[in-house]
Amino acid sequence: MAKDLFRTPVWRLDKFIEDHLLPDTTFLTEVRADMESISAFLMERCFQGAAHPVRVSRVVMGGSYNEYTVLKGRSEANLVVFLKNLSSFEDQLKWQQVFIEEIQKHLWQLQQEKQFKLKFEVQSSEQPNSRSLSFKLSSPERQQEVEFDVQPAYDALYEVRNCQPFDPTNYNKIYVRLIHECTILKKEGEFSICFTDLHQNFLRYRAPKLWNLIRLVKHWYQLCKEKLREPLPPQYALELLTVYAWECGIQDTSGLHTAQCFRTVLELITKHPCLRIYWTWCYDYRQEISNYLQRQIQKPRPLILDPADPTRNVAGSNLQAWDLLSREALIWIHSNFFRNCDMSFVNGWEVSPER
Repeated sequence: MAKDLFRTPVWRLDKFIEDHLLPDTTFLTEVRADMESISAFLMERCFQGAAHPVRVSRVVMGGSYNEYTVLKGRSEANLVVFLKNLSSFEDQLKWQQVFIEEIQKHLWQLQQEKQFKLKFEVQSSEQPNSRSLSFKLSSPERQQEVEFDVQPAYDALYEVRNCQPFDPTNYNKIYVRLIHECTILKKEGEFSICFTDLHQNFLRYRAPKLWNLIRLVKHWYQLCKEKLREPLPPQYALELLTVYAWECGIQDTSGLHTAQCFRTVLELITKHPCLRIYWTWCYDYRQEISNYLQRQIQKPRPLILDPADPTRNVAGSNLQAWDLLSREALIWIHSNFFRNCDMSFVNGWEVSPER
C-alpha cells in the first residue's frame, strides 16, 4: 500500500482515497448495529443491584474511529462508557479498576449469550488487575476490523450535552472544575475522554473533503509506523494539523487541492519545534479559563491543544518521535510524489506554524 500511494500521481489522490481508504459501508452499518446491542446490554446490566449509585448513562464510540474519518481495513477506537452519579473527575481515576472489572464481566457474558452480525471477541489482558479492556469487531471476508479500547468515564457533560443550539457558555463551570481538579491532582490531559461528544462535534459539520484529507494523512501516518517501527507522535495530533492546514488554506485559495493540503501538513510536521496551535472553540469565555489558556500556550512546543480539553497537549512530549516523523515527511516533500504532470512541484499553502 505504501508503494500504491507513493506511485499515485498527485492529480489522482482523490481517486486513491475513494478506491483504497473509504470504509465499506456495509461494514459500517453492521458495526453500528452491533454497537447499539453492546451499548444497550451494558446500560441494562452494569452496576444493576449494586449498593453504590453509579450507573451507566450512555455508551459512545470515540477516539480515532468515527464515521467521518474512519479508514478501510484495521481501525482502533474508544468505547466510552459514561457513568453518572460520580461527583468529580477524580472519582473516575479512583474507581477505574472497579469500573473496568464490572464492564469486563458483562462483556464476557455478552460474548457467550448473543450472536452478532460481526465477529465479536473480548481481548484478554495478560496483566493481573489490568486497567485496560478491549474487544474487537471484525469481518474476515471484507478484511475489516475495529478494535475498541473500553474506557469508563465521568459523564461531566450529562446535564448540558443536549442543549441546543450549541452554546460554549454552557460548559464554563465544567471547564473551571476540570482545570481546578487537573491542577491539584497534576493530571492535566487525563480526562479528555469525558469530552468525547465535543471531539465528535468538532469534526461533524466539516466539509467531506476535509474528512477525506484526514483519512489520507492517517493512512500516511500508518505507513510511517509500519516502516519506522518506532514511537511516533499521537495520530490525533496529525488529524488536528490537517484541520488547521485546511482552515488556513481555504482563506487564501478558491480551489482546494488535495495534494496542496497534504503537503502543507507534512511541512507543518517539519516545523514541529515551532508549532503552537489551539482553538478557542468552546473554552475561553470565563476569566479563569482564559487565564489558564494563556499559561498553556506559553508552554514548550510543539503545542497542539485539544479543542475540547484545554488541559491536554495533543502533541505529547516526545520530541524524538517528532524528529523521526519530520525526517520521513521531508523525504516525501522532496520526492517526485509531489510533481505535477509538467514536472513542476505542487506547492503547499503559506501556513504559519503558530496561530
